[in-house]
Amino acid sequence: MYLRFVERRVKEALSHMPVVLIEGPRRAGKTTLARKMEDADRPYITLDNQTVLNVARSDPTGFVRGLDRATIDEIQRLPDLLLAIKVAVDADPRPGRFLLTGSANMLTLPRVADSLAGRMQTVRMLPLARTEVTGKTPTFLERLFSGTLQSHRDAIVGDDLIQLILPGGFPESISRESERQQQEWARSYLRSVLARDLRDIAQVEKLTELPKFVRVLAERSGRLANYSKLGSQINVSHKTGQRYVALLEQIFLISTLPAWNTNALKRIVKTPKLHFIDPGLLAAARGLNFRRLKANRTLLGALTESYVFSEILKLMSASEMKLTPHHFRYQETHEVDIVLERDDGMIAGIKVRASATVRAGDFAGLRTLAEACGNRFAYGAVLYDSTDRVPFGNKLAAIPLSSLWA
Repeated sequence: MYLRFVERRVKEALSHMPVVLIEGPRRAGKTTLARKMEDADRPYITLDNQTVLNVARSDPTGFVRGLDRATIDEIQRLPDLLLAIKVAVDADPRPGRFLLTGSANMLTLPRVADSLAGRMQTVRMLPLARTEVTGKTPTFLERLFSGTLQSHRDAIVGDDLIQLILPGGFPESISRESERQQQEWARSYLRSVLARDLRDIAQVEKLTELPKFVRVLAERSGRLANYSKLGSQINVSHKTGQRYVALLEQIFLISTLPAWNTNALKRIVKTPKLHFIDPGLLAAARGLNFRRLKANRTLLGALTESYVFSEILKLMSASEMKLTPHHFRYQETHEVDIVLERDDGMIAGIKVRASATVRAGDFAGLRTLAEACGNRFAYGAVLYDSTDRVPFGNKLAAIPLSSLWA
């Protein structure tokens, strides 16, 4: 069993909040973590059990009234239960009464967010980070902001790096012995969440078109979100395309990365970028495998960028720093794939290169970002497929991708 970054945060939250929600993609490990915390005073209840779901749906208030403390799994299947939990904790606000898990972002539902404001702490749990798999203490973000990232002689590079990225981070995918088994699991996962989880949270007009829409999104992962173009691929409007993206984000399949902005520069692109949360699912949706990537490494760029983005999100959950992720694009040519803004205003930038070489031109976006930030700029790194740290000027360097987990 892996030690998860968020376990400490969940335990801390249970010590002072009446309701704690672990949210994240289905099969990311939420149930395993929640069951690890169950005891005689906290029974485990899952709404994936149809009988339990029917009982709770028929009388949510009565169902909750009979619980002193409980773990309730897959709460998104019955959002009305949260309103009954509100009544219960208003009457008895002891810390740690309810530990919930959800495979959809419940706080996007206005009545849920309003009803549990101040009563519930949410902890996001994503698939496994590489440092969770290896059991190492993550330090990448701290070393990025301090400018102390170094060469990594044991870096995973070349074909080995492709094979590390392709399975993604879901525990069940990683445990599969072959690439074929991993991709079959990923395709099955996509079919399941599109057919099941979306029905739990929304009425989708063209449910049969969503697999095609996901493939369209996969082709545009790491690119700007053009909702009109996306919607036209399945003959729906700009507004419907935007709604579908929001729904897929709500079930943690994709993430939109907002643009970083400043008044110091004109002509900054303000459109968000799209990323898949898990590179294994992205590879399955695009039909990418080791053979195709080895034969055409240009296909590796978007996959590597989404992998780094996913790893950064996971590392943020382990860090004591409060960071907000963005992307940066200026005049269509100067780009920084990930911009991290710390709560004290300091900025670090990351550019992702899937190749083993880095050129001065790869730092154009980072240099522009540094000039716009002035004294707020902490460091800029181009992550690339190599073992060596190569300085490219003040507060700029090419850094091995393996530094993410070294």
